[in-house]
Amino acid sequence: MASEKIFENKIKKVLKNNNAWSIKYWAGAMFTKSGIPDLLICANGYFTAIEVKAETGTPSELQKYNISLINKSGGYAIILKPSQYELFEMLLTALNKNKTEEARKKVNEINEVWKL
Repeated sequence: MASEKIFENKIKKVLKNNNAWSIKYWAGAMFTKSGIPDLLICANGYFTAIEVKAETGTPSELQKYNISLINKSGGYAIILKPSQYELFEMLLTALNKNKTEEARKKVNEINEVWKL
């Protein structure tokens, strides 16, 4: 199994354990839109999206653009690689405790790697 898929399954498991709703979005099918994040999530009432990347993976410009749009509209969207997993857990904890300022800081910290 590819490392990105293993990492995605780890994320899905922690989301489930935190009572978050999520759906895997796949843009490879007919009539689907490219650049949409891999996971669309509702965590404690907050719209969240994650583009999952392997440690050496790189997001497309369209993926970065969509992540930026979600954040600008008030959602919590990130491009996440395995070395940032702990920050993701902190983001999820902040959302579960309604600490939106803290959650936004974690989003910014995670996305800083991608210059978003």
